[in-house]
Amino acid sequence: MSRACLRAVAHSKCPSGVVAVHIRQDQEPGLLRAGVIGFGAFGRHHATKYAANPAVALTAIADPSLEARRTAMAKLGVPTASDWRSLLGTVDLVSICSPAVTHGEIVRAFLAAGAHVLVEKPIATDLDEADALIALAETRNRVLTVGHQERFVFARTGLLDYDDAPLQVECWRTGPWTGRGDDVSVVLDLMIHDLDLVHRLIPGGLDDVTARGLASRCRHPDDVTANLVFENGSAAKLRASRVSGDRQRGMRAVYPDGVIEIDFMTREISNSTGRTLNPLVLDDPLGESVTAFVDAVRLGADTLVRPEEARRALETALLIDDACFPAGQVGAPKVYATIG
Repeated sequence: MSRACLRAVAHSKCPSGVVAVHIRQDQEPGLLRAGVIGFGAFGRHHATKYAANPAVALTAIADPSLEARRTAMAKLGVPTASDWRSLLGTVDLVSICSPAVTHGEIVRAFLAAGAHVLVEKPIATDLDEADALIALAETRNRVLTVGHQERFVFARTGLLDYDDAPLQVECWRTGPWTGRGDDVSVVLDLMIHDLDLVHRLIPGGLDDVTARGLASRCRHPDDVTANLVFENGSAAKLRASRVSGDRQRGMRAVYPDGVIEIDFMTREISNSTGRTLNPLVLDDPLGESVTAFVDAVRLGADTLVRPEEARRALETALLIDDACFPAGQVGAPKVYATIG
């Protein structure tokens, strides 16, 4: 959803579209009513997964884009709305796949209306906002989870089953410019996936952060390199770019007994440690994320990504963002020394 359309929605002046949602009455009783906010690249996948889930009735999709709504109706045959507020009180669970800067407001509204929420990363763009969402979900006894789908891929390797932390971790995630996610930095857009994984591998807090960033296609950093030092002495180096000519995704973890390197593009794992790891299987992590969310709502199952973990990744991402540029200044790299 474009920011222009989002502003229009807020003032009820979005281009022609369905203003109110009339939930279909032919759904089977007992099915969970699901909605999707945002029918872009991720929202389309979420909607498709709900439509295929036998425990769920996909009842509505909201997007201010008339073209997106027409596509949703043609592909899935469900009611659509231009304003996400039209879905409040009409769904049992919802996926929030709108731009990152809108996550806080929309998640808060659906939790308050009694819906369970799966929000694409990041959980919010502000720590106070994230804390408020976590508290609201607990107060309302609603499931709140975040779409860090990489966790599903990573967990299946078995590396998360080991308790000892690596001495060093290096992550890289680069690709060409797509125009998506430019409402936030590449740290909140892409690197946050790797921050979630690094925090799963290395327990405890951070002791030091340095970072350099370059803003070339928008006012937010598009290419960032960050160095983290943890309280236990472990270190991590991360690089994320959405303006790179090469598409790469990988991780290298150094342990006292050897090195593990994972190439997510070729699905290859190099392992010189004594740890037994499973092959890297990518399959359908987004589908697993949606299924796990539905099971958490239906059966009380644990979610793989707790909101507190998503909040932790957000906190580190914001520290890196602050390290890249001085407040109010864009375009000049900056080194941030210590968190304090």
